[in-house]
Amino acid sequence: MTPHFVPPQQPTGGPSGKPGRKLGPIAESVGSTHRAWLEPLRSSFLASGMTISDMSAQTGWAKSKISELLRGTGLYPRWEITHSLLSLLGVPTWPMRRLWTSAAREARKKPEWIERCVEKQVLSAEDPPLDHGAFTELQADAYLAYATVFLSPREQAVRAVRDTFDILWLGWNDALASSDVVKYAWPVLRRTVMTRARHVDGRPELSDAAFDTIALRAATTSDEKFAQIEESVVLFATMSWLPDHQLDVMVLRHLRGMEPSEVADVLGVPIASVRSDERHAKHTLETALCTEQDSEGNPT
Repeated sequence: MTPHFVPPQQPTGGPSGKPGRKLGPIAESVGSTHRAWLEPLRSSFLASGMTISDMSAQTGWAKSKISELLRGTGLYPRWEITHSLLSLLGVPTWPMRRLWTSAAREARKKPEWIERCVEKQVLSAEDPPLDHGAFTELQADAYLAYATVFLSPREQAVRAVRDTFDILWLGWNDALASSDVVKYAWPVLRRTVMTRARHVDGRPELSDAAFDTIALRAATTSDEKFAQIEESVVLFATMSWLPDHQLDVMVLRHLRGMEPSEVADVLGVPIASVRSDERHAKHTLETALCTEQDSEGNPT
């Protein structure tokens, strides 16, 4: 079992050399998956007490290259230099390499380039902490059910869920230190999914979900199916504007058919909160749909 990641302790006597220049912020151009692995790497670097000069001396990489990597500037970094910094800082390399690979795809790197990079560093498979593995097994199905509502094809949803668990692995100590691991983890999944989902006017696109509803599957004629799709498109367009917590409850309850207790277990909130969010969301949707019907001259 791989031990929980603990940033390396600063040797007695404080950091070597001069303090060095303060590390700049992550570049705004950095993609969501790139940021997902870069942030914990930067945190480990800052917690280590080392300077970029120290890292350069111990890895052999130029200070400019290390600085670019830690800020996300320049070209997407090769796995070789990334792996060197991970090893020096004691960061688990197995989840990092998967996130690095996903981010390389996001950066439009060719598969041949990715393969050439990773084949230079042979890694032994690492097992996550046992409690992380148990958490993954417990939440994986629900996380995937949620992700497939927003991400298509299914492979994208599968990758988003896998990346979520890798991000949690890297920050597992923080998750355990929180008041509730389940509640801590849900925003990580949501952020991972939403940064990859299509958006319209700043809200997640739900139109694809109109083609996968219980009502549509129950329709028998072409006219019934067309009418159901039309109604669902309007409903889901309205649903996307719900507050985030209400949207999540409605997706899990009514698009994935989960019971209130199951939704509470996935989100890490009381059942009463789930019922309240569902009630308010339904009221908002009913009001919006009635207004839409009135504007078209239809009876309410």
